[in-house]
Amino acid sequence: MKIGIFGGTFNPIHYGHLRAAEEVRERLDLTKIIFIPSKDPPLKTQKLIDSEHRYKMTELAISGNNLFEISDIEYKRSGKSYTVHTIEELRNIYQDANLYFILGIDTFLEISNWWHPERLVSLIDFIVISRSSFKFIDLLSSPYILTSKHVLEGLDKAEIDLCPINLKSKRELVAFRIPLIEISATEIRRLMFDGKSIKYLLPESVESYIIANRLYMRKE
Repeated sequence: MKIGIFGGTFNPIHYGHLRAAEEVRERLDLTKIIFIPSKDPPLKTQKLIDSEHRYKMTELAISGNNLFEISDIEYKRSGKSYTVHTIEELRNIYQDANLYFILGIDTFLEISNWWHPERLVSLIDFIVISRSSFKFIDLLSSPYILTSKHVLEGLDKAEIDLCPINLKSKRELVAFRIPLIEISATEIRRLMFDGKSIKYLLPESVESYIIANRLYMRKE
């Protein structure tokens, strides 16, 4: 099996997340993708709504797609949500599978600030997808990458859309250029706070949940 691991705060989950996951699953022929809402990410400075809401919204968003699953591995864990612990646990659960950690370029570039980053990049292969504010050439600044400028420029120029890259840890990173859907969770929260519509930015079930639970709304 080839399994994609897609973690995040999902605050809230939206069509940008879902379409990116589907692009990765189909193009790289993954068996399934596991969504893992984080409970208490140590580097997030923004105020997050309760993890119970973010877990439920993710569950609602992926329902109906039998190739998407949700894991409560971080939701149930007490304390900070350290990714290295999550990957260690997943490797024990899926011992016969190839696991791929799905990240945007921006997030991969932050890994050196995470808990035990050297351990993390030795545990799992990565799929790094395009982000509107970043270029693949930016990956050259990562201390974990072994590749040439020419390869990354080819991705940025859309000459190629997929490229395996070696990591210094002997693991592999697959750089994947995907069609971008310009939706942000920050913008969805702002719209809700301003009392405006969020229709067509996320699944209807998630929109209904947000409204029913008065999430992200201005306090009266």
